[in-house]
Amino acid sequence: MDNIIETTNKTPIEIVLKMDNDGYVTARNLYEFLELDKSNYAKWCKVNILENEFAEEKVDFYSSGSTSKGRGNFAKDYKLKVSFAKKLAMQSKTIRGEEARCYFIACEDALKRVAAERQRWEIERAKGIVIRHVLTDTIKMKVPDSPNKRFMYPNYTKLIYKTLFNKNMEELKEQYGVKGKESIREYLTADELKEVETLEMLVSSLINCGWGYDQIKDFIQQNNVKKIAG
Repeated sequence: MDNIIETTNKTPIEIVLKMDNDGYVTARNLYEFLELDKSNYAKWCKVNILENEFAEEKVDFYSSGSTSKGRGNFAKDYKLKVSFAKKLAMQSKTIRGEEARCYFIACEDALKRVAAERQRWEIERAKGIVIRHVLTDTIKMKVPDSPNKRFMYPNYTKLIYKTLFNKNMEELKEQYGVKGKESIREYLTADELKEVETLEMLVSSLINCGWGYDQIKDFIQQNNVKKIAG
């Protein structure tokens, strides 16, 4: 399964079992995948499909209406719901059955990692909203009124992204595939969001200290260069 590369929405095991567009695979394909004794196909179908107390005919399987030949014997083929076929694969005591079990355990582990990363992303995203409000409030309260004051937040935002990613906002939006009025933050990783938040907090602190835009710009750009060099 590891050497199968295909652009598809099917999983590797679904490709191997030749799942059709309705989500079914044939019993024969599953049997061959498991590398079971060809002479026992009919018996295997009887025990694992027809007499399976956890399978329901016309839900988990149904007769395909065709027969296939194996060692001189004609045996009926069945259409299996792919979820049912996966269960049978995991129950098999062959090497391929062990591969299937390892594959699904790996899938579960990957799902856990994705869920953990998603949770971390959501935490950073929520923190970012609070920190962004802190920055806008700091600008509102600490920056003297002027015709350009309303541009201070977008200017600081552009400065932060340029400092971190060495690209302007338009270049970043194109890179991440941001559409319309979507926020680029929706496309950043948890680590990238954290970096943005760290710089926003620093900018807020420097504004509170009475620093102006040019002074802040020089400071964070110089420190970012030192960070990269280190």
